[in-house]
Amino acid sequence: MTDLPLEFLQREPAAPGAAPWLLVLMHGVGSNEQDLFGLARYVPAHFHVLSLRAPYAMGAQAHAWFQFTVDANGVRHIDAAQEHASRELLARTVAQVQQQLGIPAERTVLGGFSQGGIMALSLLLTQPQHMQAAMVWHCRLLPEVLALQAPSAAFQGKSLWVSHGSYDNVIPLTSAHATRDHVQVLPLALDYHEYASAHEIRPDELQDSMQWLNRLGTP
Repeated sequence: MTDLPLEFLQREPAAPGAAPWLLVLMHGVGSNEQDLFGLARYVPAHFHVLSLRAPYAMGAQAHAWFQFTVDANGVRHIDAAQEHASRELLARTVAQVQQQLGIPAERTVLGGFSQGGIMALSLLLTQPQHMQAAMVWHCRLLPEVLALQAPSAAFQGKSLWVSHGSYDNVIPLTSAHATRDHVQVLPLALDYHEYASAHEIRPDELQDSMQWLNRLGTP
């Protein structure tokens, strides 16, 4: 691929065929594109994998999709302008990748961990036309995007994987419950799972989510 709006690493389909799928991965706060790219070897072979680097530098090899603060009572406040800019940058990046690879939105999945999951979920809710599904690990639903949510009919036929740790000490399990409760009223296929883990992707969680990913392209 040629240059994209965001820095990236890629893995071409290990089993190239007539109809490859695309998986776009996004890391959490303080990490980079190398992080989730380490999972590429577990991704089904018919997927082209793209791991993106968030646009805001926090330090050497540390990046974020947006800055945020946390009150003493645990309430989070995001930099809404940065989140909006990142979401639009993500949408442009995905559209360019789809065009360059010849992979349509109907065979595109956005995935992310923590803040990267927030970005995948936010783009699904606001611009679902860019993807067939989202796969989010240990993230939360941003109140700031709810007013921008697409009409319910736009989610017809879409799929969403949501998983969380039962003792996640960074983003509490109640955040996953809020996401589940919000999307259950939408006409999409929700796969929701909880694991006995903290703020991390454990092997069983990864295996289950990869099996879900594989089923997306199976008639």
